[in-house]
Order: sequence, then C-alpha cells, then structure tokens
Amino acid sequence: MPHGYHGKILVVNLSTGAMHIDEHDEAWYRTYMGGTNFGMYYILKHMPPGADALGPDNVLTLMLSVLTGAPFSGQSRMTANAKSPLTGAIGDAQAGGFFPAEMKNAGFDGVVFLGKAEKPVYLWLHNGQAELRDASHLWGLGSWETETRIREELGDNKVEVACCGQAGEHLVRTAAIINMRNRAAGRTGLGAVMGSKNLKAVAVRGSLRPTYADPQGVKAVAALGAAEFKTNRGMQELGELGTAGVVLSQEFSGGLPTRNYQSGHFDHAEEISGERLAETILVDRDTCYACVVRCKREVETDDEYQIKRELGGPEYETIATFGSYCEIRDLAAVSKANALCNDYGLDTIGAGATIAWAIECYEDGILTDADTDGLALRWGDAKAMLAALEAMAFRRGRLGNLLAEGSARAAAQIGPDAQARLITVKGSEAPAHMPQVKRSIGLIYAVNPFGADHQSSEHDTSYEENSGERSLGWLAELGLTRPVPATDLGEEKVEFTLITQYWTSLMDVLNLCQFDWGATWQLYGPSTVAQVVNAVTGWDTTLSELMEVGARRVNLMKVFNAREGFTRDDDRLPPRLHQPLTGGVSDGLRVSKEEIEHAKDLYYKLAGWDVATGNPTVERLEELGVGWAVA
Repeated sequence: MPHGYHGKILVVNLSTGAMHIDEHDEAWYRTYMGGTNFGMYYILKHMPPGADALGPDNVLTLMLSVLTGAPFSGQSRMTANAKSPLTGAIGDAQAGGFFPAEMKNAGFDGVVFLGKAEKPVYLWLHNGQAELRDASHLWGLGSWETETRIREELGDNKVEVACCGQAGEHLVRTAAIINMRNRAAGRTGLGAVMGSKNLKAVAVRGSLRPTYADPQGVKAVAALGAAEFKTNRGMQELGELGTAGVVLSQEFSGGLPTRNYQSGHFDHAEEISGERLAETILVDRDTCYACVVRCKREVETDDEYQIKRELGGPEYETIATFGSYCEIRDLAAVSKANALCNDYGLDTIGAGATIAWAIECYEDGILTDADTDGLALRWGDAKAMLAALEAMAFRRGRLGNLLAEGSARAAAQIGPDAQARLITVKGSEAPAHMPQVKRSIGLIYAVNPFGADHQSSEHDTSYEENSGERSLGWLAELGLTRPVPATDLGEEKVEFTLITQYWTSLMDVLNLCQFDWGATWQLYGPSTVAQVVNAVTGWDTTLSELMEVGARRVNLMKVFNAREGFTRDDDRLPPRLHQPLTGGVSDGLRVSKEEIEHAKDLYYKLAGWDVATGNPTVERLEELGVGWAVA
C-alpha cells in the first residue's frame, strides 16, 4: 500500500474527451518523486519534437509530490509544465495555496492534458472521479468570477479552482495559472497553454487523504517547524512583511532593479517597501494549507484603485517590476497592478518587466505614439502603466498585441535598438535580483533551462564568511564549506551554484516551499528533508539520494531544450547586464561576458555535460537512470 501518494496520474485527452488513469509502481515514484520530474516524464514521452507551444500537440501537466497534503508547513504546492509559449524552451512554474492539498485529497497525484477541446471545458476532480464539464459560460471571466461561479455550480464553497484568466484566453505569452484568486503559477506563460487548449479551469475537492508510514514522525516535523517559527526572527518578519520585506535590503545593497535594470538604486524605495505596505493598505495575512508562517498579503483600498483583498497583495518581485523597474512610487498603484494580474491571469514579473522595457523604448523614441495607440509611456506614470497592463491582458490595439508577446518577441518586431534594452534570458524577463550584486545569480540566469529565475539556486549572500552559523552550517550539509564574497564567480562559487541548483530543484520536485524549506535561514534544513520523506513514505532515503532526484530534474529539462534545438549559445545574458549600473552603492558594477563564459565552462564540466553544446551527455543521463530520455 503506498503512503503519501495514491499511485494515480490522470491522463486527459481534451480532443476526444477520453480519460484514463496511469498507475505507476513504487520504484517509479521513488525515482521521480513528483513535481517537474513527473511532468517531464510525460512531456518527453508524449510531446513530439518541435510542437507548437500554442497548438494541440503541446502537453500540459499539473503535478503534486509524495509529500503534498501532509500536515506540516510548506508542502501545499503544485508544479505546472509544458513547452513555454514565451521561450520555446521548457516551461516550469509552481504555485501554493490550498489547491494542491485539495487536489491530493481528490484522489490524484497529477493530471496530464493532451490535445485541445472543441469548446471551453473545465475538469472536475472529486474523490477519485473525473469529469469534463462545459465552460462556455466561464470564458471571458477572470479568476475571481471563475472561482465564484464554479463553486456555485458545484454547490460547495470549499472547492478549490485553478484557472486561466482573460490573458490566457487571449494567448498572452506571459499568462499565468491562478488558484485561490491570488496564487500564481506565473513564469513561462503556462496560462496561455491552458487557453490554447480551451481548458478554462481545474476544480478539485475530496476526502481521500493518503496514509503516512510514520504518522508520529510527520507530526514531529510539523511541531519542529512550529517551534522554530517562534524563535526564528527572519521567518517571523517574513510573516509580518511578506517577501516585500526585502525591498529596503535590496536597495541598501544596490540591488533593487530600477529604470529597467539601468540602476540598482531607487530614490523612493521606502515608499514601496514592505514596511510602508504594512503601515498603510495591509488588512490581513493569508496562508497556504497547514503553514504557520502566513506570509501572503491581503491589501485593500477604497481610493481610485479599488483593490479587493481576495486578489492578494504584492510580493517583492511585483513591487519591483511594477514599481522600481518603472520608477513608480505609488504603492497603491503597484498593488492594483498585482490585483489585475491575479484576476486576468498574468505573471507579474513578465508583465511588469515588459512594460518597463516599453517605457524605456518610448522615452528613447524607439516606440512611437503609433506603436502605443497614443498612450504616453513615461517613467513614474502609474496610470499609463495600468493602462498598458490592461491593453496587454486583452491584446487591445497595437500596444496590447505588442506587449502580449513578451518583451523579447516584441523587440524582435521593433529592431536592434529595442533588443538592446531587453533584460531577458531565453526570452523570459529577469526577476528582481541583480547579477551585478550577486554574481552567481548571473550564472544561474544564463544556464537555467526555463530562463532567468531567482529561485533556481541559493543566493550568494548566504555563502559569505559573515552569513551566519545557521546558513553556513546548513550549506555545509550539502558539502559547501568554503564561503566566498557575493561578487566572486570562481570555481567555488560555480560549485555553490550547481549544488544549490540541485537543492532548489529537489524542493520543486517535492513541491516544498523554499521559504519554509531551504539551506540557509528557513524553518527546515537539508537533513530534515530526508526525515520527512521517510516519515511520509516509509522509504529509507538519504540526502545524497534526494540531491540526485534534484539533479534528475535539471537534466530532464535540459534534455527537452536540447531536443528543441537549444545549445550553449542560448545560455547567455542580455547585453544590459554587461553594462555598468548607475547610481547608489552599486554604481559602476557590471557582469562581464568573459566571466560568465568562463563560469559556464566550469558549470558544464561539474554537471557532467558537454562543454561545447552545454547539454547533458548520454553518460550523465544513464548515471541518473533517465537514459530513456534520449533513446
């Protein structure tokens, strides 16, 4: 009898309406464990090479893990995968909330979507049953109204819903999958994949909770996290301020991206800080299933922006992309942009960064009034930013259709001057952590299979001599014992990048929240991961085995990219990141192309990949037990 999982993956052919359940054995579950690994198994087996990301041959997967739904902090997350319509590479995104735990209770470990429905549908999962329902009446609605109507239709206010909003329906390439009206599987445009398949939503409800091999061991892990929270000031501040609490520390380090990444200094950082948010428009703190931290924001205002609290409050990345990236100091306007993204189903990083790129292009005369439908895009103009966001979500006019392509595709339409102002990697907009200040972030942005991502490795500041006993102690458990400065990108830092990439990949495979589970300052450290996996499943895993599971994820994603024609040449940073920053304490800092190329050589060698192509070797894949992926 399996513990922690059901042994059931639902496969839905949207073109025919046929559904079946794949039942895998224990060895399969122990090899892949969940999340992206489950997704890649199906994508590599069922998607033909060269498939159109917005066509019926794309395969969309929504996957849980063997830990999802267990009663301890940080386990209620879900991973979505498909070919990204934004990049053409693998798409990968995670989201938390109550949906993942409820989906597990509905009796499934994951869902695979093939084909395209003839008309809009939603999938209803409940206690081991699956049903495709008409969603024509839901088409054109945002996440707020979609969730409301599905709950009314099913007669249960506790049904959890994950959906695409209007942005996904309009095939906006930065569209997200939204659950709980404010939890976004945001990166890489997977909401557009839902829209392209006429899949409006997935609704889940159930009481089929998995058993646990060692219930008392699971309770002990939950108690450990609750006790740690009471004494861990960093985690308490995360609860009090959310991720917005790092706005000022980023500013003080010269790492708050400003004016489309031209500077790391924003004069008005305090006005958009987590502290200011808590003092003004914050009305409550929300949480994910079974988590003690309660880091999610609920904001509300009755002024001109009319923000509904259920649409959530902004994360740090959102505050930066719609705030400092665009030189906007109005916190209410930034929060309104966040609410619109959550309702329309847009990734806040991709949307905000694309608008910042457009503002710079307009200010420099590269985009004209004809391109913007007469909208004057200016630094610091909150109303123009919100108007551009609305146009993007609905593909309204010339500007909306341009922005809906994402900045890289839009720039390709405009020309070299527009491309010179991009901050994209593989076509995906860079988040708000600056490689000029934290050097290994530049390397991970370059080599990460789905583009620039700030949660695909630990950050440099956790591996300095003054990083603290806890951080250095936990990193030592991963074999990292020689801390170096944040601006170093030598051999030790490259090893730090790869090993912590495997670590964060493990977190995404197990669908564990990196704010609760980490290798630096969180509630739980590396050794506890094996403890909880074993308590839930009854296995005898070790940290070494689990790190291999994380490595398996990175390699499978890279295999997909190689199949789609990606090589080392695609693992590069945009020119903007090689240019010196201006203003503040990071004035003059840059990342040279030469140091990134040298770091890539070291990285590929350590990863066991071909240095010339930047892709995995057959030997490395066989070593990880996934040689079938290139067979």
